[in-house]
Amino acid sequence: MTAMFAPFSIATGRLQCASRLLRGLSVATLAANVLIVVTGGTVRLTASGLGCPTWPRCTDDSYITTPENGLHGYVEFGNRILTFVLAVVVISTLIVAWLQRPRRRSVLLLAGVQVAGIAGQAALGGVTVLTGLNPWTVASHFLLSMALIFGAYALYRRVREGDGEPLRLVTEPLRWLMRGIVAVTVIVLVLGTVVTGSGPHSGSGNAPRTGLDPNVMSQIHADAVFVLFGLTVGAWFALRTVAAPIKLQQAVTVLLGVQLAQGAIGITQYLTDLPMALVAMHMLGACAVWVATLAVLVETRSRPASVSPSSTRGAPRAPCT
Repeated sequence: MTAMFAPFSIATGRLQCASRLLRGLSVATLAANVLIVVTGGTVRLTASGLGCPTWPRCTDDSYITTPENGLHGYVEFGNRILTFVLAVVVISTLIVAWLQRPRRRSVLLLAGVQVAGIAGQAALGGVTVLTGLNPWTVASHFLLSMALIFGAYALYRRVREGDGEPLRLVTEPLRWLMRGIVAVTVIVLVLGTVVTGSGPHSGSGNAPRTGLDPNVMSQIHADAVFVLFGLTVGAWFALRTVAAPIKLQQAVTVLLGVQLAQGAIGITQYLTDLPMALVAMHMLGACAVWVATLAVLVETRSRPASVSPSSTRGAPRAPCT
């Protein structure tokens, strides 16, 4: 343990290497938020949603799963454990953000939102279990994860940029086009949860369904996906027409690739009667589409350092080798 923390030292009451540590913790926060979506999907796909039939305990007499709960109990309890792991990561991020000098209010706020969000996610998970996996609470559980991924990605980017005034890199019409892509992506994600709530993978054999026609909902979801893809293709051509910044062009290209891959998985799973492996890949793909979409929005502006490099030239550096 001593060797692990050897690069970091505390001097004059502050963590000298907080900025470097924050970068790593922001990656861990984003990755853990995505991972918990995948494991939550695994719980549902294996019909383990009520493997721990109550909350906050796993059973009436135990906070951990018991052999009587079988494999479903271990799957559900494992997902609960991952929530605690994520909580440790985000609390560590908040502590390091507080120790950082100069302290950055925006980073502190984003880290604090993650802590509050994980607490809310745990409570909503409890409601989901106590309501017998009601499809609307299950959908809310997923969408809250998408909101947390949004915050985690914002944190990831914020710790890597300066505190100067944001500089717009494209015209306002193009910025609105990118915002439109984000808005339609949100609609696609919401409709995806409705499709799931009307489909066969309920999370438990006794869980209720929405009662909506899954074929109709799948078609509406697909229509929204086509609108999203059309907007993204339009953005791809528009950015090349105006010679937009290369990073923004690359971000849109990546988004197109991720959308195509996700669309291929979605069509295949629909035509093959929703096999569990493909559904799990589709959930991971939803996270990838969301992150790639957020990257496009962020690349429409830059945020330089609030001080010029010359003003810090010759200043002593922390021993972060």
